[in-house]
Amino acid sequence: MNSLRIISVVPSQTELLIDLGLDDELVGITKFCVHPADKVKGKAIVGGTKTLDIEKIHHLKPTLILANEEENTRDQIEELQQRYAVHVTDVNTFPDALSMIREVGTLVGKKPEAEALACQIESSFQPVLTAYRPTVAYLIWRKPYMVAANDTFIHTMLEIAGFRNAFAHLTRYPDVTSAALQAAHPELIFLSSEPYPFTHKHVTEFQAIYPSAKIQLVDGEMFSWYGSRLLRASNYFKNLRIETSPQ
Repeated sequence: MNSLRIISVVPSQTELLIDLGLDDELVGITKFCVHPADKVKGKAIVGGTKTLDIEKIHHLKPTLILANEEENTRDQIEELQQRYAVHVTDVNTFPDALSMIREVGTLVGKKPEAEALACQIESSFQPVLTAYRPTVAYLIWRKPYMVAANDTFIHTMLEIAGFRNAFAHLTRYPDVTSAALQAAHPELIFLSSEPYPFTHKHVTEFQAIYPSAKIQLVDGEMFSWYGSRLLRASNYFKNLRIETSPQ
């Protein structure tokens, strides 16, 4: 039997593979696969999640490629499927994430480890016992402004974290105008660290658009990475609720 040679083209799944003990088997990653930093250092880079270098992938001779329906480009994945075993995940909800972890674990011969990890993540999330659930506009992009709406993993995590999505009436990642932001009347505006790298310099920009909202920089990985990083999300959300609650 040939030994596993895995290429992961999804950052959260790269971290998952390493946390499952597959450091040596992981031979290729994307430039956005940054965790865990000490383990991904030195791994072959096969481009970005949507701009894969197919020739580099051929050179690495993978026995398995882990991809994702949303994060990767369909044409490139279909091209790779002509030559390789490509496992494409589709994660939109918290149960989807737990299923993906178990599924990938089984696929790579780490079923017990994956089961333990999924159970640990599931038990770390406790119901939010408060009637106060502030409305949030979750920004993922600038020029144009884009928000995470319904039918996304971010939307699911907002709900789990104890917030209400101000754009739950829309789906996926719609463009929104300043007027639409104002019309949504969000109590909070979350500026995500990814994919657009919002920083403190953008806070005043949104404060000017909607002065009534509290503007908060948030760690996008906690809301959108659906692998082993979920182990850290519950505590992050708890602290975020405290930080954003009315004084």
